[in-house]
Amino acid sequence: MRLTTKGRYAVTAMLDLALHAQEGPISLADISQRQGISLSYLEQLFAKLRRERLVRSVRGPGGGYQLNRPDTQIYVAQVVDAVNESLDTTRCRNKGDCQSGEKCLTHHLWSDLSNQIHEFLSTISLADLMKKREIQIVAARQNQRQQTRTIEASPASN
Repeated sequence: MRLTTKGRYAVTAMLDLALHAQEGPISLADISQRQGISLSYLEQLFAKLRRERLVRSVRGPGGGYQLNRPDTQIYVAQVVDAVNESLDTTRCRNKGDCQSGEKCLTHHLWSDLSNQIHEFLSTISLADLMKKREIQIVAARQNQRQQTRTIEASPASN
């Protein structure tokens, strides 16, 4: 499977949003800082995620983004689909245009693999990912690093 940066970043950002949901609306700047994803790229991704109603925006001071439904009801495949990320493992450009307008010898094999991957990702919710110990450890480290940066950048520490 070839999953590009767009899909990986969208899933990462949505997982970050889910992990910090109890804090209220989360700014894209905070996600950008924690995950090392450019703010402009996140803005593009979240416009698509909002169109698909996976997130909602909250305007004004303290605004940001929130999940638009419970984390148990948002699946990785939905996030990838929302940013128009193809899970197609074939090298076919136009649904079977592998070899001069015809399907290649292994087209159906790779097409079936793409379907299996999509089905697999359709079974994994953000809540499932948040339960994983490894993810909790990484999130704690990222939060600690962000707090350290915030303290170092505050005027009181200068």
